[in-house]
Amino acid sequence: MILTGTGPAADAKRRLLERAGARIVGEGEAAALAIVADGDEATVARLRARGVLVNATDRADLCDFTLPAIIDRDPVMIAIGTGGASAGLAKALRQRLEALLPQSLGALATALAGARDRLRGRWPDAAARRRAIDAALDPGGPLDPFGDHQPGAVDRWIDRDGGTESPSELVSIRLRSAEPDDLTLRDARLLGQCDRIFHRRDVPPAILNRARTDAERMACDAPISGLPGLSVDIDWAGR
Repeated sequence: MILTGTGPAADAKRRLLERAGARIVGEGEAAALAIVADGDEATVARLRARGVLVNATDRADLCDFTLPAIIDRDPVMIAIGTGGASAGLAKALRQRLEALLPQSLGALATALAGARDRLRGRWPDAAARRRAIDAALDPGGPLDPFGDHQPGAVDRWIDRDGGTESPSELVSIRLRSAEPDDLTLRDARLLGQCDRIFHRRDVPPAILNRARTDAERMACDAPISGLPGLSVDIDWAGR
């Protein structure tokens, strides 16, 4: 990765690249990507003439690629990009989210990875295992990712709360419009968690697309109760 320019902007880019493990070289050396930290048009032109893809700081019109704002909770990484529209907006969003995400989030992810064998042993059925993990990660759940978890939280959850099966549940959603943005927070959460969706045939596809991609979709006039996990029945008030 080529980095050109001096000053605070270049120093900030260097820290970001070094933290990501990039090998930083000068303009005269071979590289596929470059960051022109001072936005110099002549430097951009020289690099592009060599076939190098360029990011020019504060010059979206000169960028071949953009760099997102990063929230690092290793191994959890969250990237916020605006396609070069506003680096300030991406930074503001990063700062807000940084305040919400605990430092223990990375340790939680690592603990879940280390518990894979125990999870498979406890819930051999993949669907049951997913439902159990989803319930644990729910807001207020024992592994709520926005909570500050102490070491051993995952093992304690499996030992204590992992002994109960997720009950069957059928919840109804009645749409007020065809716009996904008009879904309530509750409706959006249910669609993101459900195992299957019963829906009338005229429910807008944009609404169904808000559900998990692996959720079973069944167009029907009436739902089936008693199925394992969470089922959502969608009715369309706009008919």
